[in-house]
Parts: sequence; structure tokens; C-alpha cells
Amino acid sequence: MLSAAIQILAFALALLGVLGAVVATLMPNWKVSINVWTSIMTPISQMQGLWMDCVWYSSGIFSCTVKNSVLSLPPHLQAARTGMVLSCVVALFGLCLATLGLKCTRWGGSHRAKGHTAIAAGGCFILASLLCLVPASWFTNEVITAFLTTDLPDSSKYQPGGALCVTFISAGFLLAGGVIFCLSCPGKRTRRPDCLQVDSVKLEKPTPRKRQEHHSSPSKLPQTDIKDSYSLQEYV
Repeated sequence: MLSAAIQILAFALALLGVLGAVVATLMPNWKVSINVWTSIMTPISQMQGLWMDCVWYSSGIFSCTVKNSVLSLPPHLQAARTGMVLSCVVALFGLCLATLGLKCTRWGGSHRAKGHTAIAAGGCFILASLLCLVPASWFTNEVITAFLTTDLPDSSKYQPGGALCVTFISAGFLLAGGVIFCLSCPGKRTRRPDCLQVDSVKLEKPTPRKRQEHHSSPSKLPQTDIKDSYSLQEYV
């Protein structure tokens, strides 16, 4: 298995990825439209997120409206919602498994059980990163395609916002942490030293008895020799 320091580094990367995925899911700036107007009450920036649409006016007023209707949303927005929510759930479950698979923790079972738990946590992190990357890539493609079309006016065109950058960075952290945890496989070599130690203990146990028998047998031989010598002297 990997060392405890590398596992802690992987856990920290995965934790940053989970926090970034949760924050990106709640952020309203998945796509941003910047409009410069001379009037005071005209919007400077219009932002659209997964759950709400926000408008920032030049006077400093910031207002948001929640998207209540799910069926009226476009397919890429529905996929982004589903993918990000599933990514957060799977990543949180991976964190729970990672705490059990760390070598520096006391709970989690034996050395080999911790290795299998760490591999399961790495698989959860990799799956969570894919659930972040796929909907974010689809959402970015739709925004760029709509921006490059010449039919739409400039006021209705949107650019990728900061939430997409946070999503891609979080997916990278989750992928890095998952790969490091998957390298925590115990392998087949960890079982051989245990077998050798058991065999050595079994072989060392009968050796003291044999030595005692060898030491005890010469002690009896001189006694018989002494008795025979006395009996010969009496006859003589």
C-alpha cells in the first residue's frame, strides 16, 4: 500500500473536489451575459445557473429568481442538474470510505481490508469526477454554440461563467484523489510474509524439546556406569 502521507494528500485533494462540486452546483453564474448600458436601472450582468437566474443592475441591486419548472428546462440544463447532484452524493460517500481506508486511522479493519476500502473510495471519486465533467462539458458546448451563432442578438448571448471553471477544477481534484486511492491495492505479496511467520513459529516449537531430550539422556548414562563400576568392585 501507499504511505500514510500520500493517502492524506489524496484525501485532501478529494475533499477540495467535493467542496468545489457542492459550491459549483449552487453558484448562479454558469453562463453570464455582460451588457453595458448608460441608464442607471438597466442590467449590467445577467447570470443563469442550475437552480436560479440572477440579474445585477448598475445601481448595485442584485436579484435572483428560482427556476421552479423542471420540465421547461433544456436537456443540457437538466443533465447538468442531475450529474452535479449525483456527483456530490457519490463524492460524499467516497469520503466516508476514505476515512475508513486511511492507514493513519484505527478503525476500518485489518491492513488488507483498509486497502480494499481505499480502492472503493478511489472508484467513487473517479465516478464523481466523471459525473462532473460530462454535464459541464455538455453545458459549455451548448453555451459556446449559442454564442457563435449569428442569428441571435448580442444582448441574448451568454458566455461560460465562473461556475464552470470551478466544476472542471473540482473534477480534476476528484480524479487525482481517486487515482491515488486506487493505487492503494495491497496486492498478493502481503500474504506471503504472514505464512512464513506462521511456519517459522511452528518449526521453532519442537526444537527446545529435542534439545532437552538430548541433554537429559547423557545425564542418565553416567549413573548406570557408576552403578556398574561399584558392582564390579564388590565382586573383585
